[in-house]
Amino acid sequence: MRYRVEHRNAYRYAEAVGLNFVEARLLPRPTPTQRVLEARLDIAPAVDELREREDAYGNRVVWFSLHQPHQALTVTARCLLQRDEAAPATGAEPMPWEAAVEAMNRAADADTRLAREFCLASPRAPIDDAFTAYVRASFPPGRPLAQALADLATRVRAEFAYRPMATDLDTPLTEVLEARHGVCQDFAHLCIAGLRGLGLAARYVSGWLETTPAPGESPRLGADASHAWIAVYAPSAGWLDFDPTNGGACGPGHLTLAWGRDYDDVVPLKGVIFGASAHGLEVGVTVTRLTDADPTRATS
Repeated sequence: MRYRVEHRNAYRYAEAVGLNFVEARLLPRPTPTQRVLEARLDIAPAVDELREREDAYGNRVVWFSLHQPHQALTVTARCLLQRDEAAPATGAEPMPWEAAVEAMNRAADADTRLAREFCLASPRAPIDDAFTAYVRASFPPGRPLAQALADLATRVRAEFAYRPMATDLDTPLTEVLEARHGVCQDFAHLCIAGLRGLGLAARYVSGWLETTPAPGESPRLGADASHAWIAVYAPSAGWLDFDPTNGGACGPGHLTLAWGRDYDDVVPLKGVIFGASAHGLEVGVTVTRLTDADPTRATS
């Protein structure tokens, strides 16, 4: 399947900005199930400097700066992606979850050693008894890892209300757990924190969801903006991706942008401005599944 993505970020400043230094993670990375056919950033006004690099996790990072006065900034990612129909072995992984924990403790091979970093607490996903206890209810002794993750995603979808205005980036996870509401970032951080408390390697994945599902498929929560889900490492199968917000394994409609320990590692846009005391931001995301008749370009 091929998808066209347009992710637009429009800033308006209360006063003219003299200098603007920005770091963007808006260009998607390839994965075993995703090919990046085309990806670019359109930036207005024109930038004075621009460089691209990879960060420690292999995400694409674009750094740019504007040196002339401006009162608005628009950054639009335009991408063309190809996604495999079948998700990797999320539904058939037979390894008991305790065996995955034991393998992480041994860390015998290179991939497992690299994954071990994601067993550690991070600023937005701290290890806490309350988070571990919530996740542990889906992990009885001997349960296959993928089955436990599927149950966890189902529980979060059933027990938490998706409320975009109920939380912000600084809302503590303890409040999210107690109030049982939040957004995709909250649900991903809660699951990651609890999974790490069990000794599993769990990472935060940012990306996009297909805006309009195919006929017969249910609409997905969080499809109108950038989305977040989790991936857990199974030594015999690699990373298993699950979407707690929508209650199941990730499939072709989930398009990966970047991953890291938590949201702080994958912020779409961040930077420093000089000259404005306040600003507003509008974000819009459109993900369109293409047919054979559609142009094979990021924009038509």
